[in-house]
Amino acid sequence: MTATAARPGSTGTGRRAERFARPVLIAFLLVATADLAGLLAGAETVHMVAKPLLMPLLAGYAALRGAPRLLVAALLFGWGGDVFLLADNDLAFLVGMGSFAVGHVCYLTLFGRGEGRGRAPAPLVTGAGYAVVLVVFLVLIWPDLPADLRIPLTGYSLLLTAMAWRAGVFGPYAAAGGALFLLSDALIATGIAEWPQAPAPDFWVMLTYIAAQALLTLGVLTQDTTKGTPGA
Repeated sequence: MTATAARPGSTGTGRRAERFARPVLIAFLLVATADLAGLLAGAETVHMVAKPLLMPLLAGYAALRGAPRLLVAALLFGWGGDVFLLADNDLAFLVGMGSFAVGHVCYLTLFGRGEGRGRAPAPLVTGAGYAVVLVVFLVLIWPDLPADLRIPLTGYSLLLTAMAWRAGVFGPYAAAGGALFLLSDALIATGIAEWPQAPAPDFWVMLTYIAAQALLTLGVLTQDTTKGTPGA
């Protein structure tokens, strides 16, 4: 039973919506596969078409499954970031990063509400581990970042790291999603700093990003179902 189906008077509506959820999920997986294959093949046009479709499809799937509104909002702000980051200029990059930052605030608010409804808080030892990783990474990459991006990237990294840590409130899937989100953005940062890159770096950025958002969604949906938490 989903959170939507659990609400009084919404059983029929919830079941009708769920019939559309699987086709939307399949569409998301097909688009994700096309995007990743296009990146490996060097087909930039495929990536330009597929990338903006990913988060709307995942958000649509989440909404049809009765997800909390904050999850849907986080995914849609991720879509905003995806679209702006397709443009190759500093202003679009900053706006896109800002859109992702708002998405992380949505995630953090959702995770905070999860704690308020009886979920175990994120372990402090995990938070300490994330903090150490963040500090070491920033110390190493700071000299190689463009001067005008150092402060914005540092602020964004703090927010992202907090989100990754708090994601564990919604179980192991969400925790893995938070960690992969951090890894994906770290790969982007190393590209900005012009560090040596693995072959097909955009493929690895998108693979970890898509997996991150999918696992965060799965984590929230499964925990929302098993705990019976109403959508927020």
